[in-house]
Amino acid sequence: MELIQRRRARIKYSFKKDEIEHSIVHRVQGIFGRASAKWKDDVQLWLSYVVFCKKWATKAQLSKVFSAMLAIHSNKPALWIMAAKWEMEDRLSSESARQLFLRALRFHPECPKLYQEYFRMELMNAEKLRKEKQEFEKADMDMGNFDHSEEILNGEFARIIYKNSISKIKGAEFHVSLLSIAQLFDFAKDLQKEIYDDLQALHTDDPLTWDYVARRELEIKSQAEEKPLSKQARAVELGRREERCCAVYEEAVKTLPTEAMWKCYINFCLERFSKKTSNVLLRGQRLERTMLAFRKAQEFKFLSEVQYKQWVRPWKTYSLPILCFIPRGLCWSLQVLNNQFVIFFHCEQVSLPLWVSWAEWSEGARSQEDTEEVFKKAILAVTGADSRTLKEKYLDRAYRSGGYKKARAVFKSLQERRPFSVDFFRKMMQFEKEQESCKMVNLREYYERALREFGSTDSDLWMDYIKEELNHPLGRPENCGQIYWRAMKMLQGQSAELFVAKHAMHQAGH
Repeated sequence: MELIQRRRARIKYSFKKDEIEHSIVHRVQGIFGRASAKWKDDVQLWLSYVVFCKKWATKAQLSKVFSAMLAIHSNKPALWIMAAKWEMEDRLSSESARQLFLRALRFHPECPKLYQEYFRMELMNAEKLRKEKQEFEKADMDMGNFDHSEEILNGEFARIIYKNSISKIKGAEFHVSLLSIAQLFDFAKDLQKEIYDDLQALHTDDPLTWDYVARRELEIKSQAEEKPLSKQARAVELGRREERCCAVYEEAVKTLPTEAMWKCYINFCLERFSKKTSNVLLRGQRLERTMLAFRKAQEFKFLSEVQYKQWVRPWKTYSLPILCFIPRGLCWSLQVLNNQFVIFFHCEQVSLPLWVSWAEWSEGARSQEDTEEVFKKAILAVTGADSRTLKEKYLDRAYRSGGYKKARAVFKSLQERRPFSVDFFRKMMQFEKEQESCKMVNLREYYERALREFGSTDSDLWMDYIKEELNHPLGRPENCGQIYWRAMKMLQGQSAELFVAKHAMHQAGH
């Protein structure tokens, strides 16, 4: 099929498609049908069949494929969603999509993703019906069988789904996800208000509810904003909205005094402080609110060590001391004085964020040799999972300061210091590709070392290795078969199934 497609494009011949392509498509469908009948449990085989039908076959045939697949794999919600979306978006059949979702919910009555997608589908369908009605009215045409009630056009089906779903699935996170979907549709204002009111009534003890309610204040505009405002006036109004948000957070930390709630409050203040503005007054207000939130959280002993590190950043901008606010119980102390950032270590075990902070400061304020020493000390001191992040940062810094040669030297010095992350190896691959003379022999070395560590779980690495051999000017396509069989031996369970699907998709030109 691929060869015929290319040949037609080359010779610009578009006739006799029924006689040529149809027979081949029919033959391939027959092979897929026999294979799926023999290996019914192979999900990736079914997905390959679906991909082929989408590209070459008819819509009727794909409906049959989905029906057969779901009859066997009814325990996988993602497949139900895929089939329903296809019915809704490709076949434009909302009724078929609805029936699929209802059947899926009989098998999975407590699956959040199914309810979310069903809810979204009904809102999309209501929006489509509303547009059709508007077109009929605009053209002054007879609406014929268009007998949908106002309730349906306003999303009544979606409201029923929402009510059923929250009776089955508890938690503010799911509730907020439905509200976020509803907010995408302008006509569903009443439904949005209902969901919002229920969120406040049912989940007052969840930090996520308070966080959502507070952030919502940013979206509420005053009457003054309906008219064009000057730049100064916009900044003043934005400051008022942020003040309202903080008022909600202040109420939240009193009602729900937990570390999670304080974290939401501090994260909001940091996000607003990081927003760029030329208005000095607004930036000063943001800094003041941020520092006040940190100080209050510290007084109530709800600050973690990572948050103390976050506390440093805004103060560094203004060169103000914070040493007096840090409790002695921590293993470190920080001081910002006369634009100098000094870190004193009082015990042997120092956390990763502090090493990173020291290295970042050293990189900006001290010589390359001093920064190198910091990273070397950190590599020796930090062990376990935390060391993965440190190695990535060390490699990044080496490439920025000394180019590829320095990065490769660091890579070689660390290549036996486990544990690693996949990104550690991918960074070296990327550095190699950025060179004018990208050497395939080096890329093979990085892939082989990465696969030694992650070859049993990471299907993407195997696929990228195959693509590299196919696409690189000095690659060896004849190695791809051997790489494929090595991957099949090493990968386990779902990773192997995923690899087979990706390989099939790549061979099909996707």
